[in-house]
Amino acid sequence: MEPRSKFDRLVLTGQLVEAGLTLAAEAQEFATTDLARARGVRNGLIVALLALCPIRLKNFAALEIGQTFKDIHGRWWIALPGNMTKSCRPDERPVPTWLNRYINVYLTQSRPLLLGSRPRTNALWISSTTGGRMTTKNLGTLISKITLDTLGVDVSPHLFRSAAASTAAAYGGNTPHLASALLNHTDPRVTEEHYNRASTASAAAAYARIISGFRTR
Repeated sequence: MEPRSKFDRLVLTGQLVEAGLTLAAEAQEFATTDLARARGVRNGLIVALLALCPIRLKNFAALEIGQTFKDIHGRWWIALPGNMTKSCRPDERPVPTWLNRYINVYLTQSRPLLLGSRPRTNALWISSTTGGRMTTKNLGTLISKITLDTLGVDVSPHLFRSAAASTAAAYGGNTPHLASALLNHTDPRVTEEHYNRASTASAAAAYARIISGFRTR
């Protein structure tokens, strides 16, 4: 079997972010039921957040409020300890503050509705079917479905990382090794010097500025 080509499914991060934010905004404005609104806001935030913070799917699915997804002085951070990452290196990255409004709507309105009367959990992503933590497999399937429905292209979670690397290469030339740091690569060709010159946190901030520039045009 030959691997499926990714080139016909590769989009840039700006498109993914806009698709997610549009989905969340349309759900708030036009959803006909509370459940549909909650699901739409969640789905839009999933796409936008993963596009901006392209961590691996298993880590994205396992995010927990107050632990690996935390509010620090009014800014949300994804903070993965070394024992959770493939590289065994801590991965800490800030979430752009302009995503706060969508995060707040999800956490204060959508997520409680999705949870319903089920036992409390710190899991960030809640299934609209079970009311519990979304599994890695189900989250991956959902992301592919959302992107196919909104963009007409099935963009798998792994391709979000390809999109990030392509976007960084195309528009981040002034930040050395932005793509490597952004993806927290463990490829032996990416030396420790590269990581020292651009940490994940600084790379995430630089990357957010690039995407923000797309949104203001």
